Formats: sequence, structure tokens, C-alpha cells
Amino acid sequence: MTTILLQAIEATERALNDAEVYFGHGTDNAWDEAVFLVLGACGMPLDTQQDELQKELTDTQLLQVKSWLEKRIQQRLPLPYLLGETWFAGIPFGVSEDVIIPRSPIAELIGNHFSPFINQLPKTALDLCCGSGCIGIAMALHMDIPRVDMVDISPAALLLSQQNIDRHGLNGHVQVYDSDIFSGLSPHRYDLIVSNPPYVDANDYDDMPAEYTHEPKMALVSGDDGLDLTAAMLAEAADWLSEQGLIVIEVGNSELALQQAFPEIPFMWLELSQGGNGIFCLTGAQCRQYQAQFYTWHQSR
Repeated sequence: MTTILLQAIEATERALNDAEVYFGHGTDNAWDEAVFLVLGACGMPLDTQQDELQKELTDTQLLQVKSWLEKRIQQRLPLPYLLGETWFAGIPFGVSEDVIIPRSPIAELIGNHFSPFINQLPKTALDLCCGSGCIGIAMALHMDIPRVDMVDISPAALLLSQQNIDRHGLNGHVQVYDSDIFSGLSPHRYDLIVSNPPYVDANDYDDMPAEYTHEPKMALVSGDDGLDLTAAMLAEAADWLSEQGLIVIEVGNSELALQQAFPEIPFMWLELSQGGNGIFCLTGAQCRQYQAQFYTWHQSR
């Protein structure tokens, strides 16, 4: 008995729903996940046309769909790791199990050129804790920033970032550095610093769906309150921002812990039309004004 593409997608959707897998790495429902899984397993593009849904699958394609579906359900392996690819800010990025899967709501800010928080396009930008390089590369492609630097300490992240730089033809335009926050960089003032660092606190990590256990823990957790890396960034940000510079950091559910640590500091918490929370920005002037407090806080941790 033959199986057509549409039947495979429908069967996959039912299996995903029955297994109650968690959707949070690129899709938010079983139908979209089934479409991506089946098309990817069959080596077909995401823009496959409606009439091709009646196409019969080969035995090889059916076996691949079955294999991927078993891994997705039994191992709770996130779909982008099966595909080896995901999309961020409308751009495809290679991914691997050694690096966190891109999904930050910062993508919306990049698409809007961080308006209205910056008045003119930056000449230089820095992506801290770059992972796959998705934020830095998206800024370079969407905003045409002449110089974008990216840093990480994970060898796998550095390799994957360079592969994604090569993929999008950005060599000489985007550079990735082996650096623990700012420590491996030459002195420079950036107009824009952006980071989606590890920010999950210890309690939240213990309660996360099984899918997240496949991602590197060091890319998710940052101390008991999720703010160790954020503290390190804020302690030094004033020294790396230009006169009119801006820093944007995502801290997710650790937003409350940061507000409690600094109730008097006017963090600008950004509202996003496409969903997401816990992203704040500070100007370079504010970072300089409160640098002593940030530094003391960092040293006390």
C-alpha cells in the first residue's frame, strides 16, 4: 500500500499529538512540526506546492520519516537537531546538538532595526554569547551594519558560527572570536551590543520539558538566579559602548530577579508584538551612570 505525502504529514501530526511532545524549538503546534519533519525527512523544500502533497513517498523516504518520528517522540529530540537547520529572523542557520537552537524574540527587534531605541543604524555591533551566530549574522544581513563581532567560549559554537558566516557570504564583514564575554576582544567601542545569554535559573531548569535536556546546559543555565553572565556583562558594558551606544540583553523569566536586585535602575523592558518577554535595554550613558553598582553586584556573586 502506497503512502502519499499528505497522508504521512497527517499521520505524523496525530502521532505527535498522541505523544504530547513539547513544541518550543521553531514551531508551536503539531501540524507545523509534522510538515517540517516529513518534508525534511523526504528531502523536500518547505515551499513545496499543494499539488505535490499527492506525491507517493518512496520506501527510503518512509523509513526516514519513521526514524525521525521515533527520535522526536521516544527521545524527545528537538526537530531542528534532526533537520540540522532552523530559521531565525527569516534566515536559515545550521544547528547541531552542541549548540542551543536559535529562537530568541530578539529577532523581532532586529527586523525593526531596534527602532525606536536607536535613531541611526550602528556602524559596529557585538553579539555576546553568540551560539550559532544567529543574532550577529541577522543584524549584519537585515541592518547592513559594516562591522559585526561575535563571541563565545564554546568550541562547537565558534565552529558553527563560522560555518554560518561562510554560508551567508559574510567573511570580512562578520568576525567570531573565542572570548569569555569581553576578555578576548581588542579594545573597541560598539554602537550596539546584543546578547541572548544563558539566563535560566536553577529551579526553572529542573522544570523544563525533556526536549531542552538535549541542549547544552551551559547555554541555558547561569547561576541560581540565572543572572551570572548578565552581571558580568553589565559590570563592563560602559567600557565597550560608544557615546550613543545601546546594550540589549534577554533575561527571560529572570527579569524579576534583576528588577529586585536593582529597583532604582530604569531598565527599559521591551514589549514585543510577536510574543516573548524579559528583554531590556540600557543606553551607554546609563551603563556609565550605574557602572559602580553593576560592578559591585558582579563582584559579590
